[in-house]
Amino acid sequence: MAVNKTVQSKIWVFTEQRQGELAEVGLELLGKALELAHPAGWKVASVLVSHSLENGLCEQLLSFGADEVLVAHHPLLSSYCSQPYAKILENLIREHNPEVFLLGATAMGSDLGARLAVRLRTGLSAHCIGLELSPEKKLLAVVPGWGGNVLARIYSPHTQPQMATVMPGVFDMPQEKKTTGRIVAVEVNLKPEDVTYRILETKREAIQEHALERAEVIIAGGWGIGSKEDWQAVENLAEVLHGMVGATRPPVDEGWAKENQMIGQSGRTVHPKLYIGIGISGEMHHMVGIKGAEMMVAINQDPQAPIFAQCDLGLVADFKEIVPQLIGSIQNYHKTKQKDDSDLSH
Repeated sequence: MAVNKTVQSKIWVFTEQRQGELAEVGLELLGKALELAHPAGWKVASVLVSHSLENGLCEQLLSFGADEVLVAHHPLLSSYCSQPYAKILENLIREHNPEVFLLGATAMGSDLGARLAVRLRTGLSAHCIGLELSPEKKLLAVVPGWGGNVLARIYSPHTQPQMATVMPGVFDMPQEKKTTGRIVAVEVNLKPEDVTYRILETKREAIQEHALERAEVIIAGGWGIGSKEDWQAVENLAEVLHGMVGATRPPVDEGWAKENQMIGQSGRTVHPKLYIGIGISGEMHHMVGIKGAEMMVAINQDPQAPIFAQCDLGLVADFKEIVPQLIGSIQNYHKTKQKDDSDLSH
């Protein structure tokens, strides 16, 4: 393993890990960084902060195409703690001066990115949904603004590194390939007093963290659903279609849906084969999260709802009338199919 060698990469990607597992957003960003960097003649580094080198994460990052894996390891780094992470990365960035530093717009990435931007006195484009590199090799961060109604391309030509956090699921996972990069172990000067608090215990919710991003069918509800009682229609339709439930922000704020079901600028980015939006107006801050849907269906009583300009099939109707009929038709179809299959087996 190389130790303290000169770092050549111009784009760095913070590859988040918890309990020895890489977060997919870091790999998604690695793939996008490689796409941006190689035409410019740049190399890409994955930056890994961990308590051990024995978990195979460095080799995994190389297999996804990283030109360099900069790994900072220390026994005090077994759990995420903003103070030592920020100190280590600040020193590393100041020493090697990368052009671009990217992080996932997760709880960890958002916290760490903001702290680093302040320490480094540089700009940070948050919750991006796209990244570009200008002919002058400046990062252009695509960010929804003004309540999600416009898309802005932001860049900071006079500060370095140019930093951005990107929503999980925005970019595709890269393909694994033959390992050609190198691992660089960076020096970590960390003392117990540098960590003023400890993570004593971690409890993970019994949910599939990325189930919504992987779902082939998503039924999403918006403010137009009207009440917790009527929200059950969204749940019922998702059940008969074997899909997942998504939501805009108002249903989450009202407690009809969970926060991990929110789709859009401040939530998840999804790529289903079928998306059905019920009672959703179609403002950009939600629609940016479903731009990868293959088939988009909308049900809304307002014929002027913006979602109708973007969907493949739109129904101007009261969902309270449409959804129960749709559920009934799907159930009848399954019953008929089961009967036909049974008759054929005999």
